[in-house]
Amino acid sequence: MPQKTLSDFVEAQAKEFGIPGVAVGVLLDGQEIYASHGVTSIGNPLPVDEKTLFHLASVSKTFTATALMRLVAEGRVDLDAPVRRYVPELKLADERAAAQITVQSLLNHTAGLDWNLIDDGKGDRSLAGLVAKLPQLPLIAPPGARPSYSQAGYNLVGRVIEKVTDLPFEQAMASLVLEPVGLSDTVYGLTEVMVRKFAVGYNRGEDGDMHPARPWGAFKEGARADNPGGGLASSVSDLLRWARFQLGDGEGVVPASVLHRMREQTVGLRASSLGDGLGVCWFLHDLDGVHGIGHGGSGNGQFAELLIVPERNFAVVSLANLGPDGYSFNQSVVRWALDHYLGVVEQEAEPVPYDEEQARQIVGRYEIDAMCLDFATDGTRVTLAVDIKPEVREASDEEMPPGYPAAAIGFLPGDGDGDGDEYIVTEGGLKGQRGYFSRDDNGAVIGVDLAGRLFNRVVEAP
Repeated sequence: MPQKTLSDFVEAQAKEFGIPGVAVGVLLDGQEIYASHGVTSIGNPLPVDEKTLFHLASVSKTFTATALMRLVAEGRVDLDAPVRRYVPELKLADERAAAQITVQSLLNHTAGLDWNLIDDGKGDRSLAGLVAKLPQLPLIAPPGARPSYSQAGYNLVGRVIEKVTDLPFEQAMASLVLEPVGLSDTVYGLTEVMVRKFAVGYNRGEDGDMHPARPWGAFKEGARADNPGGGLASSVSDLLRWARFQLGDGEGVVPASVLHRMREQTVGLRASSLGDGLGVCWFLHDLDGVHGIGHGGSGNGQFAELLIVPERNFAVVSLANLGPDGYSFNQSVVRWALDHYLGVVEQEAEPVPYDEEQARQIVGRYEIDAMCLDFATDGTRVTLAVDIKPEVREASDEEMPPGYPAAAIGFLPGDGDGDGDEYIVTEGGLKGQRGYFSRDDNGAVIGVDLAGRLFNRVVEAP
């Protein structure tokens, strides 16, 4: 009965969002339940199943972090040590920061590093090449001052793994985690992906038509420097195997005590749809009093979501091959699975009525290296548009995913700490995403958090 019910829901949601192919898996009391719908490719269709590979994007970070924690358990890495102990050539825009950042601060996104360096497809695209370019990366805060999600930080973790093991990152990952855990369909690079059944990513254009996503994955082919933070492809069946491993005793690969340590909060998160806090990589969730750990991934036309509830021996995985609607599909699957199998219902935040003065304080443009956010008001509501910077699009010789057109946001009630600067997206492809605005000592808005990343304000509305 659960199989039929899950299949019905997955099929209905895939059709509602118009997604070519989806794969879902649930781990419930040791039983694996699968439901798939659609095809791997519109042009060359094969039915999606639990063995079909999708790009995991940032879910890859959970594998990188676990491999690093194995090195910690073996006494080869100290979480509190400066990164320079293992990567002595590390230089950043600020020498003090370069000397201070620790391995732990990379794992919980508190190193103060901006999101990432733009890969132009030129030069040395290895992890060593990335480290050489890191002085170009902006620093958004002193080390340890605040969390801000950083792809570059996790890629630097990959370089730590390379240096400690004296192996290329991908070989080290196979040896430390992928092979001993039995993840034969969790792989890096198109050479491995193309010999398995895999899903082609799609993006829906402004005309409503779907276009194949190029490149496959989130980064140009050959960008090994982004493998630690987002390079894996995998299947629903392998991801449930990964969830079993995280829920188990470590199987002689990583001690259970170390796996449990990864679930313990290292830093809190404010007004974030990613979670209430961060452990070692894992986003921590208070799910109506039940503790969950999870991670999502957003690639080029592909979206992945993994949520584990340790105390209930439960996990749900959802993979979809359409942007931007794959995100909304995955979120709907996770909510339904929590409700249907665990009786856990997440409460939706209720925004307050529109306030013109508050709206005028925040409108303008905010940026990170490759993306920009535009907040605007028409006097009745505030909207948020998200896009890749125009200059980045123009400089790229490859098609890039579309942005998110202007969609309404609402402010959330102040709670004493929040002061009313927290918000939620109420429509569109980012519906349900939460964040908050940062102010300087004079009360002026200088930044905004979205998806765990700090975007600095660069232009105020006239």
